[in-house]
Parts: sequence; structure tokens; C-alpha cells
Amino acid sequence: MPTLNQLIRHGREEKRRTDRTRASDQCPQKQGVRPRVPTRTPKKPNSAPRKIAKVRLSNRHDIFAHIPGEGHNSQEHSIVLIRGGRVKDSPGVKSHCIRGVKDLLGIPDRRKGRSKYGAEKPKSI
Repeated sequence: MPTLNQLIRHGREEKRRTDRTRASDQCPQKQGVRPRVPTRTPKKPNSAPRKIAKVRLSNRHDIFAHIPGEGHNSQEHSIVLIRGGRVKDSPGVKSHCIRGVKDLLGIPDRRKGRSKYGAEKPKSI
């Protein structure tokens, strides 16, 4: 515990806040190449494997990004676009891949929430 005189002379050091978006350089989206596409099991109550891509961004940062939706065509060294948004049950995954942009295709035959998954509008009969 510092004395009053020490506080007057030096003051208290303010805590540094960690920047959660340091990989994105404050950009809404970022382009990257994926070196590998693993799956990862989530935290405790859940168990379905999550599709995750390790992405090397254009600013040389390496991050893990979640691939939303059922099934994907993503392979190694394909180019993807990354947006923010963490995955609650996957530790260390703080971004999402955007479907239907660059090499990652959208989900065909999806009717609901199409804009999130890059799906085309279905042809009406």
C-alpha cells in the first residue's frame, strides 16, 4: 500500500485495455487466405464439431474464423472475406467468414436468413 506522499509523487498507473480487434485494423471486413481448414469441438455442454478456418489476413495476422451454415466448399489456400463476431462456445474464435463472397460459396436452397449465408433468391413458380 503506497503512502499518500508516494501517490502524490507518482500517482496510480491506469490499467491497459486489451484490444479485441487488433487483427482487423479497425476495418469492417478483411481479406485473407486460409492455410488450413480444421474442425474443433466446442466448450462443455455442446458437442457438435464446429467448422473453423485458420486465416492469414492481408496484414499478416493469423486468426481463426468460423464458417457458418451447413457444409462448405472451402479448401486450403482459398481466399475468404472475414467479418467480426465471436463464437460463444469456441474459445479463441472471434470472427466469421462471409458466405457467398470470394472463393467461399453461399448455401444453395436456403430459404430463411439468406443474406447471412449468401443464398440466392429462389425462383418463384
